[in-house]
Amino acid sequence: MGLRFKATTNRVVIGSVAFAFVVGCTAALLPMSTAAMAREAVVYKSPTCGCCKGWATYLQHNGYQVTVIDREDMDAIKDGLGVPDGMRSCHTAKIDGYVIEGHVPVEAIDKLLFERPKAKGIAAPGMPMGSPGMDGPKEPNPVFTFGSVFGSY
Repeated sequence: MGLRFKATTNRVVIGSVAFAFVVGCTAALLPMSTAAMAREAVVYKSPTCGCCKGWATYLQHNGYQVTVIDREDMDAIKDGLGVPDGMRSCHTAKIDGYVIEGHVPVEAIDKLLFERPKAKGIAAPGMPMGSPGMDGPKEPNPVFTFGSVFGSY
């Protein structure tokens, strides 16, 4: 009878350890789940812009599910989303509640989604050569929150 009791005790201990391991692993994955949910992007672009298509493809290659919406009235989109005049570029995206303007690299987007600053969005103003979606030799590509420097990529 002692052996039977000991075997039952071992099963309970092993089961408890396994349960704790699963709960711990699940808790550790919660931040990743939040980031994974944020991997959807809606990109507004002009139907004739090739670099905008290149940036959308770049996002897809970096794990984002991208919906592209071709619009002729990009200024109306930018006005409606609150993109400041001095921060504007050719395309505008919405990712997890943030506005992403222009050729912003995925490193900056991931940083934004991880840090979650109180900002409406980030922008890479203009069309820097060599930035995601743009051909040519790489130029500096400063990224700003709508109002201050966010980083340089």
